[in-house]
Amino acid sequence: MDELIRDLKVKLVEALNLVDVNPDDIDENAQFVGGELGIDSIDVLEMVVMIEKDYKVTINNKEIGEKVFSTLTNLAQYIRENSSMVPS
Repeated sequence: MDELIRDLKVKLVEALNLVDVNPDDIDENAQFVGGELGIDSIDVLEMVVMIEKDYKVTINNKEIGEKVFSTLTNLAQYIRENSSMVPS
């Protein structure tokens, strides 16, 4: 598994306090917001803050946010493309 995706899974479980969710059980290609994890708009705001803090990547527009938060794979790809902290 991709190191960035694994790291994101762990951070998301912690940041969103996803009780009873094992990071390994998160499907990186499943619908992210509104999917099985029950992630909502408040959770997205928390993720945006975490991503800005941990990866120095800003998601500051709704259209980009909708694409980026559609799946964990898309989120990881966006971070790779926009962060100098993560190898491409």
